[in-house]
Amino acid sequence: MATTIDEALEMLAGTGPEFGGGLSNHGPMAAEALFVLGRGERVLPWVEQYKRRLQDGPGLRNPIAPNQWREALGRMRRVADWAAFFERELAEAPWREVIARWAPLLAPGLVAAATHGVIRTGHAVRSLEGGETPLRVRELAQALAYWAARYMELPGRPSRQSGGLTPPEALRRIEPLPAPEPGERPRFITDWLRRLEGRPEFEGAVDLADVFGQDFMSQLTQAFAGVYLANAHTGHVIGFIHAVTGPRALRLLLPHLPVEAVPDVLRYGWQAAAGIYAAMGERPDAGPVEAPPDSLDDLIDQAVATGDEHAIKFSEACLGEYALNPQPVYLAAAKHAIGALRRG
Repeated sequence: MATTIDEALEMLAGTGPEFGGGLSNHGPMAAEALFVLGRGERVLPWVEQYKRRLQDGPGLRNPIAPNQWREALGRMRRVADWAAFFERELAEAPWREVIARWAPLLAPGLVAAATHGVIRTGHAVRSLEGGETPLRVRELAQALAYWAARYMELPGRPSRQSGGLTPPEALRRIEPLPAPEPGERPRFITDWLRRLEGRPEFEGAVDLADVFGQDFMSQLTQAFAGVYLANAHTGHVIGFIHAVTGPRALRLLLPHLPVEAVPDVLRYGWQAAAGIYAAMGERPDAGPVEAPPDSLDDLIDQAVATGDEHAIKFSEACLGEYALNPQPVYLAAAKHAIGALRRG
């Protein structure tokens, strides 16, 4: 890993966090996921091909002062300023301390860039756990910068009055929004999520799930793997993928967070996934699911063969969750996404 992932990050250095008018740069995330899937030999060829789509990163505009950072939240034009800000933070403190401080502060905007901010941060943290190098520290700065620059809050803040429900039970209390007219369908996931603004019925969603419940994170990812299977037919394959990969990335950050911050961070993780369902979904679960007959290695090979960044990242997330909670819904969801995202 010390050579391969750093070579990939070096190849991607200088590329911006977005391209094509608002699409997220998945290069660092998918490269790290390929390594975790045991396909390190595929990392550099994949990055070489993927980076052809990417654009150069924007330049600095105005330094972010330590006491004025809140004013720069959600300002994508300041993403380079945010990267410089977090590079300073990481130069002054160990990366674990930076995560412990900043992940809770950014958690209310966890749905930033359709959860790509927290996802990229999770991949960067896991890479650093394997060994600290300047390139990996720089990638963490880039990841946190993207989270901050695309910071986006959903309606509702935790009141700490939990509804006491498991994630599947809480999902059944979420009423999806009516589908927009065909000519009014938003393009980006974040535009779908903005449909929740001014919807008081969603404000209480953040408190519905009992984050202190047994195996909360596994219940959360299992529930939203079922949401994926139940709703992917609506044309929102990638949207519902993020309802799993976002919480999965959050799991990677939890060991580094202050104990007192964890409950609210988990509430925002649940809220983000529930928001995707409320804005884009129709059904809260897929019913009984059988695992596909493929071996885990076969599923990995199929995901890698697609060349698709979402198929790779989603399969890695589902297989990682399956290792902790061996439920067939994870494998079925990965198999479906591989088929849906396979390139011709």
